[in-house]
Amino acid sequence: MRKTAETSVPLTPAIAERWSPRAFDAAAELTGPQLTALLEAARWAPSFGNTQPARYLAGRRGDRAFTLILEALNPGNQAWAFRASALLIGVMVTANEKGDIPYAEYGLGMASENLVLQAVELGLVAHQMAGFSAEAVRSSFGLPEHAVPRIAIAVGTLADASVLEDERRIQRELAPRHRLPLSEFAFGDGWGDPVFP
Repeated sequence: MRKTAETSVPLTPAIAERWSPRAFDAAAELTGPQLTALLEAARWAPSFGNTQPARYLAGRRGDRAFTLILEALNPGNQAWAFRASALLIGVMVTANEKGDIPYAEYGLGMASENLVLQAVELGLVAHQMAGFSAEAVRSSFGLPEHAVPRIAIAVGTLADASVLEDERRIQRELAPRHRLPLSEFAFGDGWGDPVFP
């Protein structure tokens, strides 16, 4: 199922095709080169002063890291994320040898978007989640104080929505994508004054 964004002008395909499904193919595997490509894309994201605050914990289905990340997800996310080929936790490093890192959260966001767009480029899908226990991740992986878990990401191959089994989840999966119109998104001379009416 494709859910290409309806846009006023054509976009780069990876952006137009990116969405956040929950229906993953439980038999599909993520290869080592695919995981490497995802992490390389994240590694080359821009960051304030090249501070590179993004780090990732990554596990492929069946390994220990995957299990630990899955256990840290809230029950609603565990109900579908177990089918993903890989689970990752995006971690922001808030300090380095020079002191506090400015805009660390923004840097992690940029890196995670690169990772997700690379997934689309590889024919995969990804779903980012806030619903997980940062403390469980911190404890399970032995994170230092200056490493803050911020986002969980499921990556894999899209499956039919019916794998979700729950009718409400299936309908949510099949629903059309939507965004605010540009007239409510980009302003010119003042707040609320649209650049594109």
